Amino acid sequence: MTNQPRAARHVPVLAREVLQWMALAPGMAVLDGTVGAGGHSRLMWEAIQPEGRLLGIDRDTMMLQFARQQLPDERVVLCQGSYADMEELRSRCNFPQPDRILLDLGLSSDQLADKERGFGFDAGGPLDLRFDTSQGIPASEFLQTASENDLTAMLQDLADEPRAASIAREVVLTRQTNPLRTAGDLAQLCERVLGARGTGPKDRHPATRTFQALRITVNRELEHVSRGLAAARTTLVPGGLIGVITFHSLEDRLVKAEFRDESYWKVVTPKPIAASPAEQRFNPRSRSAKLRVAQRLPGNSAG
Repeated sequence: MTNQPRAARHVPVLAREVLQWMALAPGMAVLDGTVGAGGHSRLMWEAIQPEGRLLGIDRDTMMLQFARQQLPDERVVLCQGSYADMEELRSRCNFPQPDRILLDLGLSSDQLADKERGFGFDAGGPLDLRFDTSQGIPASEFLQTASENDLTAMLQDLADEPRAASIAREVVLTRQTNPLRTAGDLAQLCERVLGARGTGPKDRHPATRTFQALRITVNRELEHVSRGLAAARTTLVPGGLIGVITFHSLEDRLVKAEFRDESYWKVVTPKPIAASPAEQRFNPRSRSAKLRVAQRLPGNSAG
């Protein structure tokens, strides 16, 4: 990773819908807990001027470099960390209680293209999969030590992989003589077990589900979602809005359950907002995206 990264290739999903449902206005304070390459933040920043304020948070230092390219204004505060710790980070940056919070839980196209961490099996590189390489262990190390039962459960619970047991068994057999060190190693293992097409739709690589489950595991993503939603209860100003974009059912289930708590939230979007057919054609990543928006109710100050 260089100090001057190439131009970001990521296209933010549901951009028009975010601007519409978040009801932004000049002078607001906005917290983007997953700032990524800055696509959503740049649009929101423009909508809250003049005198608006924006705090962008991301676990991935590479993405913060991309975000700074999109948001060169020195009034925009960018901070490395997890949105699960939004209250602590907000306080450290002397940022006011936000009127709006946005969480886009998807993986960036720029992360998929990063050859240093193996997010994309086509990009190659070491099998790391961590957003923040200073935390936790690489996916390769996890695969080398996890039991066959744990691997099977991970693939079943986090990716609905029908051949979970077969993949787990092959991992355990393979690692005895050939540790899975690169993204290519794991992709080839999945091809051996599942065949060229795998178990999903025809346009999905057979390793797609396995990489998803591994990434969720090493980054403890579901834990961060739960903690982040709980933190938003007290970080967001009463009457403020939070929008969350999810890409798979496990995340969406957590968001839906949180917003059911009528002591904290009033649901603004009774049904999740999906991408338009035109956006889905232009940006295939948006096909599984769902936006849910809720308003924080007054009268509750405890998390």
